[in-house]
Parts: sequence; C-alpha cells; structure tokens
Amino acid sequence: MDNFSISNHHLHTDLAVEARDIVRGATGKEISGVSEEQQSFPYGSVTIIKILDENAEKVMGRPKGTYITIEAPELKFKSPEAQQSVAGVLAQHLKNILNLNGQETILIIGLGNWQATPDALGPSVVQNTLITRHLFQFMPEAVENYQSVCAIAPGVLGITGIETAEIIRGVVEKVQPSRIIAIDALAAANISRLGTTIQIGDNGIAPGSGVNNRRTEINQQTMGVPVIAIGVPTVVNAALIAKLALDTYFEKFSQGQYHPVYIQETVRDVIEPFQGQLVVTPREIDDLIQNAAQTINRGITMAVHQRIPEDELEALI
Repeated sequence: MDNFSISNHHLHTDLAVEARDIVRGATGKEISGVSEEQQSFPYGSVTIIKILDENAEKVMGRPKGTYITIEAPELKFKSPEAQQSVAGVLAQHLKNILNLNGQETILIIGLGNWQATPDALGPSVVQNTLITRHLFQFMPEAVENYQSVCAIAPGVLGITGIETAEIIRGVVEKVQPSRIIAIDALAAANISRLGTTIQIGDNGIAPGSGVNNRRTEINQQTMGVPVIAIGVPTVVNAALIAKLALDTYFEKFSQGQYHPVYIQETVRDVIEPFQGQLVVTPREIDDLIQNAAQTINRGITMAVHQRIPEDELEALI
C-alpha cells in the first residue's frame, strides 16, 4: 500500500478531508507531505489541510495547495445564527487568501447548471452577489469604499456548447481581474456532509472531477490570475454509499481481515449498468442549496468589501 493513490482506485470525492481519511484507512499510516490543523467555532469545526509536495499530491489525488474545510451540521437547517457564524469563519479565511489592498477587481464565477438543482450552487450564489464594477465607471462616488466586483454564471458545456474554461478565459482577457473566486457543487463520500460542509481551496478547481466528468481546470495556470475555489458537497457517488454499508457490516459482524479496495471494486461491479456513475442527492436539496448559497454569498461579501461597516453590509446582503 506504499504506492496507494485515490485516483488509481476510483475513490471519487472532492473533499480533501475525505481524501485524507480514505488514504489513512487504506494504508493505516499518516500521509507524508500533508500537514493538518484543527480549529473550532460555536457551530462547527475547521480543518486546514496543506498538500506540500508531489508525492502527497499523487496520493491525495489533488494538486498541491491549502484546503480549508468548514463543517457545520446546522447549515442544513434554516438557521440565521448558524449561517452568520459560518459566513464569518468563511470570510476570515477568505480574507487571508485574497490578501486585498482595495484596488483589485474580483471576478466571481458561478459554476454549474442552473437547470439541475444539485448543480445550481454556483449560479445561486452569483444571483445574489453584490456587483459593483460597473458603478466604478458610472457612479464612482457611491462606491468609493467598495471593492470592484463582477460575476458570471457561464453554464455548462451541454447547454452552451462551449467549454466553461473557454468562456471564463474570454471574460478574464476583457475584464482583467486580479482574483477569481469560483463556486461549484462538489461530490462527497459521506452523506452527512451534504449541505453541511464548505471547502475553500487556493489552487483553483477541476469542475466535475468528483463525478468523473472532469472538465478543463480553472486555476492560475489556465487563467493567468489566482483562482480561489469554494464548494459545498451536494451529491454522493452511489458506489461510496454501498461501500460505506459494506464497511459498516464488516466492522460489526466480521472478525476476518478484508481490504477496503476489494469492497470498492465489488460495489462498482454492482452498479455497472450505470457505468459506475450513479450519484444520489437528498430530497431536501433545494433547501440545502439555498442555505449554502446564502452563507457563501454572505461570507464572500464580508471578505471582499472589507471597508464597509457591518450594519451597511447586512442591509445590502
């Protein structure tokens, strides 16, 4: 198991904390080249995972960088207190990554398909984003304390016929933003994380990677500017649910030895009629998307427009 790699065993998850847990479970070892920090706040916890070298990058199945995971079980409910608390934590970490001086233009990208609720997180955030870039030209006196912000929800290849990365590159060439914030729905391995977990990454995003529909990556290499990714898991691969069921069964009733990769292979055979790509989402997905979108929008607004008094931002949000 020294050469274990998540990607080699089709263990699809977009969350760094889950990738860490899968590798630990399969190898029984800590992961070389990966550092971890734990924090807590009234409504949940924060895990900061840093992938530091190429070996860890290969094992974890995701590029080097920092992954900040905010877990808050109460996010699944319509709790203004929980949303405000999580948004504050999100804003603080986002401020640190953005490192703004007040002169930048921020481009917010809402990735996903607005016609499919589990994939509509990005467009839902963009729909309520505080947009100011045009006002700097037409009403500069009204926005002198604001940050220049613009946004786009480019849709998906099946609707537009254009790769999302191509659309974004065209916008970047025209707008010339200093930072990009990309929001997308993610895939998780654990159903308890659906709608309750937010991941921030400082190295961009590969849309569709969690459901094995990987598109062109959106990162600093492809766009020419830093890309911060924010995502919330909204679907779970059916194979991982079945694997969890088998894991639980063996844990409770089996005294023998077994290998988690063998279970994964067995489950994949069972769902072969769906080419291994069956994913599930909870029936309350509409509420989960709305709650998550409101929380992320609040956090981004607080992080980006840092010179605006909190009461004024609250009124705008």
